[in-house]
Amino acid sequence: MQELDLFKIFTSKLNELKLNYFVTGSVASIIYGEPRLTYDVDIVLEIKATDTDAFRAAFPKEQFYLPHAEIIQNEMNRSERGHFNVIHHDSGFKADIYLVGKDDFQRWGLDNRKEVPYGNSVLYVAPPEYVIIKKLEFYNEGHSAKHLSDIESILINSSEIIDRTLIEDFASKFGLTDLWKRVSESIKD
Repeated sequence: MQELDLFKIFTSKLNELKLNYFVTGSVASIIYGEPRLTYDVDIVLEIKATDTDAFRAAFPKEQFYLPHAEIIQNEMNRSERGHFNVIHHDSGFKADIYLVGKDDFQRWGLDNRKEVPYGNSVLYVAPPEYVIIKKLEFYNEGHSAKHLSDIESILINSSEIIDRTLIEDFASKFGLTDLWKRVSESIKD
């Protein structure tokens, strides 16, 4: 049996549809940091009502779990925090789809996404500064050490492409300055 290229199950379809997206979360942490186990891919997506039918057709119900069109539409109508899942039946691999809506930070991430060669295609990935800020937010909410480990590995392995001043600005905007200082000072470049 051919091994599945799990991220590409979802991203290749978004590329074919020419939808604006970026991968974030643990997958982005792996790309900028170091390998670790993950059970899903987090994708921030910009989708319009006119794209819904094509999006649904790209993920046929015989191969994927996808919410009903009305649920997707309801999530698209949220100005922020719109979210739904797509699950590949054969592998159980899940894509958490977060909709851009009117979230300025997600819009910034989309406007500054990085194009990474991926096999014979590309993968659009959140900027490392976005990933770090989100990891700081998630740590602040749940205190899971994996977020700090991810930040550390990103800072160590991708330091040459990270704009620390930009992170400081975002940290200040989102009330994460003390946490950012504590985390960044613990890392020796």
